[in-house]
Amino acid sequence: MQAVPSLGEIMSILEIKNLHVSIDGKQILKGLNLTIRSGEMHAVMGPNGSGKSTLSFAIMGHPKYIIDSGDILLDGQSVLQMSTDKRAKAGLFLSFQYPSEIPGVSMTNFLLTAKNAMANGNAKGNDASGVQTHTSKLSAGEFLKEMKEKMSMLKMDEAFIKRNVNEGFSGGEKKRAEILQMSILKPKFAVLDEVDSGLDIDALKAVAEGINQTIKIGGRAESTSDSQEIGILMITHYQRILEYVKPHFVHIMIDGKIIKSGGFEIAEELESKGYEEFENKIEAI
Repeated sequence: MQAVPSLGEIMSILEIKNLHVSIDGKQILKGLNLTIRSGEMHAVMGPNGSGKSTLSFAIMGHPKYIIDSGDILLDGQSVLQMSTDKRAKAGLFLSFQYPSEIPGVSMTNFLLTAKNAMANGNAKGNDASGVQTHTSKLSAGEFLKEMKEKMSMLKMDEAFIKRNVNEGFSGGEKKRAEILQMSILKPKFAVLDEVDSGLDIDALKAVAEGINQTIKIGGRAESTSDSQEIGILMITHYQRILEYVKPHFVHIMIDGKIIKSGGFEIAEELESKGYEEFENKIEAI
């Protein structure tokens, strides 16, 4: 398990406070609270319909998800009035459960454009939340070198450099491409929405290693003295990815709320008892 960063390192905080979220007139999140700090990995586990994906979309500002009350704070600043692209520039990232294909746009151009857009947004030396950054635009050659290094880490064939974003990709290739994006863009906080779904064991291990290496490498600041580790919110149904990516904290979500939190022992309890016992406890209250 990676260590939680020391107080001497740059520290960012993502706070979700009493969040109530609706879609199509139905309330899905019903007072959710969660705090994530730099370098921490949090796993949120829950059955279908518990609100896990709703949480991820709410964090990134999907327009169909209505914030009824509560707040989402990044380093003390509410992001609720920010558009999705501004949230990304501020340091939030979402790995989709079902990544979309983008015909006609190569992986290289897509990622280089995104990387340099973030650098351009931070050109005055501070990111959207006021933290000083050291991001600068990369040349195509510099970027290609970095991309190849990250692809090697994820066991991705270099042919992906010329392929269009997710077009014709298998499920495992799409998930690796999502982690590739995270490792290159280096957000402050990454939300991984069921990154393990549909993966065979080899793809699962490669994706897990990519997550572990990205956390180890660090976040947005480029200089060693200003290193900032990425905070991870991993959403999953199953414990199997947690065998390769060890969370600091595990949370059980039922009916739009986090009903139990703890360490890895929570995932082990869930593996042995299933969600039904947690749901029964809710009904008994």
